[in-house]
Amino acid sequence: MKRAGNLMAEIADRENLLLAFWKAECGKRAQAETIRFRENLEAELLRLRCKLLEGPLCLGPYRKFTVHDPKERVICAAPFADRVLHHAVMNVCHASFEAYQVHDSYACRVGKGTHKAVERARAFAVRHGHYLKLDVRRYFDTVDHAILKAQLRRRFKDRRLVAILDAIIDSYETAPGKGLPIGNLTSQYFANHYLGALDHFVKETLRCGAYVRYMDDFVLWHDEREQLKTWHGEIAGWLAETLGLAIKPDCLNRCERGMTFLGYRVFPVAVTLARRSRVRFRRKLTAAHRKFVSGEWSEAEAARHVEPLIAFVRHGRSVNMRRKILARL
Repeated sequence: MKRAGNLMAEIADRENLLLAFWKAECGKRAQAETIRFRENLEAELLRLRCKLLEGPLCLGPYRKFTVHDPKERVICAAPFADRVLHHAVMNVCHASFEAYQVHDSYACRVGKGTHKAVERARAFAVRHGHYLKLDVRRYFDTVDHAILKAQLRRRFKDRRLVAILDAIIDSYETAPGKGLPIGNLTSQYFANHYLGALDHFVKETLRCGAYVRYMDDFVLWHDEREQLKTWHGEIAGWLAETLGLAIKPDCLNRCERGMTFLGYRVFPVAVTLARRSRVRFRRKLTAAHRKFVSGEWSEAEAARHVEPLIAFVRHGRSVNMRRKILARL
């Protein structure tokens, strides 16, 4: 595909920067740095425009905090002005990243998402006898900066844009030349694009027709167990040689026995909740109830936390579980 060029004028356009500000402030309007940026909006947008077009581009530092949902992760929050810059760049570059994605890549894409990935996985489970589920070891921590930059140069030719993307990549590392920060909008695009090369390898070289990827979790289906074993070896070798990545121990099984995927158990006949998701739902719903009863949360705030929990568990067979928990509360 032809490389995209002459994008900087569109990225630095005031209307695009204003749209980026609106996106960046969603859910963060009460934060002090957001308020300061809003109070000096025109001056801040002009300053950002100058940085984009002329430099220098000084990023960071990140504010780091740890979450345990469901496993421990270190989240890196960029300064608000940097988040506006990230949105401004991706507003324009989104189409170029999207054009490289295959149909069955489901993370961080409009019209895709967890539920679509699970539905597609169940459809493949109906049609095939076995599945091979793989996961990249410490994915965000092991993305190679040099390989990612080379990939981006094959998509974009504007030198100033490439320099900005390089600066964003270089603003964080877990080891020399490695790692992406969890929490950045740009990291979602970079991480999805990095493994887009795997999608094309699986679909075009291995000729696997039944394949789903959600970020670094991916599954292949086939009727022959031996074919999946062969693919496993080829994928492991290709990932190590081409992207510098290692995969965790595989899960190879019959589809009728079910597969744990994205918080669900996927069977040919139904989708149920994984055990970890049931435990998480009980814990979070109980905590939200306590905070509402104690007055710490208003009804609106409690609803804002509970609604996504309900939406997630409703996608799996969970009516009886929800009734029992709600009755107990």
